[in-house]
Amino acid sequence: MSPPTPRRRALPVLTAALAALLCGLAPPAAADDGPPDWTARPAGGTDRDTRPYVYLEGTPGTVLQDRLTVTNSGRAPLTVRLRGDGRAGGWIRFAEDTVTVPARTRADVPLALAVPHNAVPGDASGEAVATGGGEEIRVPVRVRTVGPTLAAVGVEDVEVSGGTIRYALVNRGNAMLRPRLAVRAEGVFGTLLDRPERPLPLELAPGRRVERTEPWPDAPALDAVTVRLRVTASGGARDEAEASATYLPVAPAVGGGLLVLGGLAALASGAYRRRRTGRAAPQPPPDARPAVQPEPPERAGPPVEVQPPVESEPLLKAGAKT
Repeated sequence: MSPPTPRRRALPVLTAALAALLCGLAPPAAADDGPPDWTARPAGGTDRDTRPYVYLEGTPGTVLQDRLTVTNSGRAPLTVRLRGDGRAGGWIRFAEDTVTVPARTRADVPLALAVPHNAVPGDASGEAVATGGGEEIRVPVRVRTVGPTLAAVGVEDVEVSGGTIRYALVNRGNAMLRPRLAVRAEGVFGTLLDRPERPLPLELAPGRRVERTEPWPDAPALDAVTVRLRVTASGGARDEAEASATYLPVAPAVGGGLLVLGGLAALASGAYRRRRTGRAAPQPPPDARPAVQPEPPERAGPPVEVQPPVESEPLLKAGAKT
């Protein structure tokens, strides 16, 4: 066997050199993005025992104060921008909108929350937003406006279609509501549906409107019904609404449809007659009244003969021929 030529000997060396060159030109693998090396939270407590959100309480027109803590655990200074978001967040003003925190240092930033003069009593929420180092941290803010509360609920736009009852709930007060619903349906011959009051799986914030449906799988095939909805909530909130619907089976022809309409009219007429019969008072028949006897004459005279009528013929004129 002949020894390898110098050209064959050089191929493995060139391949290794090329691979090393490509590895040197390739960019280093990007490190996995980890959690930010800074935090923002409500002031007070420690990292293990901290408030979950900023909570403030006051009357309309008052200014409430708190602090936001920004901790920089990195090795370089950090610049953070602060702002409010949401309903209650719009009431917040920071002592400084931009804060530079040195490395491994914590800064407590004062904030002031001004409750508007026209704020209605109840709860409001928002967020304090801190942005820095390509990261954003949101701190929840909860504000309770102290004052008289009004619980008011409304049920509207009730519709009945097939096996579904549609309606809308509206919170017309300033308190959070957890409504309860009762449903009742009356037909020509009596009650068709009677669902007792039960809590609904929702919280109705002040001013909120929610559209909902109530299933009625065993709705009648032939009847005229009236559906009533009653909604209640804590604080004395209460409202009722109703809607009517006519259920008719699908007829294959016009004659069948007319027959169905006639049957429904007869049912309604029969129920109406029974109601009228139960309410009207019985009246005696006209023939049951006592007969009035004529009074006898005061004086009795002699009997008068009654002569039969005499047939008379017209007289003939003199000289007339018979």
